[in-house]
Amino acid sequence: MFLPLPLIKCELILFCPFVIINLLLCGVCSSRPLSSASKHSQSQNHCFSSSLILFSYFHLIKTNPLPPLTLFCYRDSFRASLIHNSFQMEKASSPEASPKPHHKKSFVTTLMEAATLRSPSFKEDTYFISHLKSSEKKSLQELKDKLTASLGPDGQCTMWGIPLLSGDEKADVILLKFLRARDFKVSDSFHMLEKCLAWRKEFKADSVAEEELGLEELEGVVAYMHGYDREGHPVCYNAYGVFRDKDMCERMFGDEEKLSKFLRWRVQVMERGINLLHFKPGGINSIIQVTDLKDMPKRDLRVVSNQILSLFQDNYPEMVARKIFINVPWYFSVLYSMFSPFLTQRTKSKFVISRQGYAAETLYKFIRPEDVPVQYGGLSRTNDSQNGPPKPASEFTVKGGEKVNIQIEGIEGGATITWDLVVGGWDLEYSAEFVPNAEGSYTIAVEKVRKLSPWEEAIHNSFTSREAGKMILSVDNTASRRKKVAAYRYIVRKSCLD
Repeated sequence: MFLPLPLIKCELILFCPFVIINLLLCGVCSSRPLSSASKHSQSQNHCFSSSLILFSYFHLIKTNPLPPLTLFCYRDSFRASLIHNSFQMEKASSPEASPKPHHKKSFVTTLMEAATLRSPSFKEDTYFISHLKSSEKKSLQELKDKLTASLGPDGQCTMWGIPLLSGDEKADVILLKFLRARDFKVSDSFHMLEKCLAWRKEFKADSVAEEELGLEELEGVVAYMHGYDREGHPVCYNAYGVFRDKDMCERMFGDEEKLSKFLRWRVQVMERGINLLHFKPGGINSIIQVTDLKDMPKRDLRVVSNQILSLFQDNYPEMVARKIFINVPWYFSVLYSMFSPFLTQRTKSKFVISRQGYAAETLYKFIRPEDVPVQYGGLSRTNDSQNGPPKPASEFTVKGGEKVNIQIEGIEGGATITWDLVVGGWDLEYSAEFVPNAEGSYTIAVEKVRKLSPWEEAIHNSFTSREAGKMILSVDNTASRRKKVAAYRYIVRKSCLD
């Protein structure tokens, strides 16, 4: 007997994106393995147990096809079992009811919208000793004592160039990261720290950031540090869609030697990001991860993604302040909405889920447009950093059914104006014209009206005027009802001629 279409969709939701589940559960909670007794590890343990219940549920509906109404009744029963299974997890607060929509929404659409609702923003630790509880201060001192006893009175160990037993505040920041990763359980924290120090010595992690690994084709494409967020955190972008190419997969992961080299390159990217941190109380002590799920292959990356996540969870505790997923497929959004009740509030507060076509809208909330790469609806290009810090951009919104004209006045004769302009998810018309001040002069169509596709990168153009006037940049969104974020910047250089 064939499965009804709703059941087939449900199976796709659960069984397709295993790699993405790993990214979700391990990408931010990476420092908490299943064996830990912390609340975060309990979250992962309960998610694992809950997965068994979910598998039982899907086995039931696969072997006993049911009408949709009965199906959802069974779903609620299993969900009750899942909630009982996660008895020590935090209760997620329910959002207030939204106004009744004008038209009925599908079940999948409702789940996708629920998945995009972000938990209260993650509050990063300040690492000020004065802000710690007395029990946490005691744990910090005990960890230092255990480390001293392990190394001996003259022993020394460093991590990211910082001596851990120096008594310096930077050392305290690192030790507190290991303690936080194990909920201030000293024995577990010390065991994690010992293993990390041994791995860094064997892997030669202190020198990997400066190595030439010969993987230039991955630079700026697969994983790379690019700019900072609005609070000053370094941002790491990850995009694995390039590995849909079988030849690329073979070149990178074809054998153990190639895979080992790729893993070393990925650690190199992480180390370069870590080197940008302050390791100072009240400073910038973690990075932002942006992961692009567009065209990401599921099966081909399963092994390598597991190894990357294993390395990061064991050796980089509390290094990610926020994990932003962009271009998220619909089934991932639905999957997250199903799993989110079983994640702790601290974990959920680090996640940001953004559907396909909304990358710019999401990233602008955390990163300035001039620091967002052009492929994600920003103004930053690869070679911009060679010209110094990026010129700040002006942000604005284009409402649905609205046409916006940006007028740049005061342009003198012979001056050259250069501008950048972008609208997130374009799908609108754009044009540029120069209007001279003198009466009787003709308006010059610098760029004729043209329709820009949703994936179009930022406009970058320049114009040298023969006479004084103004430039008008127009974006026409009258054919759309969607509100869109936008940004522009410009610079006017006067003529060098007298």
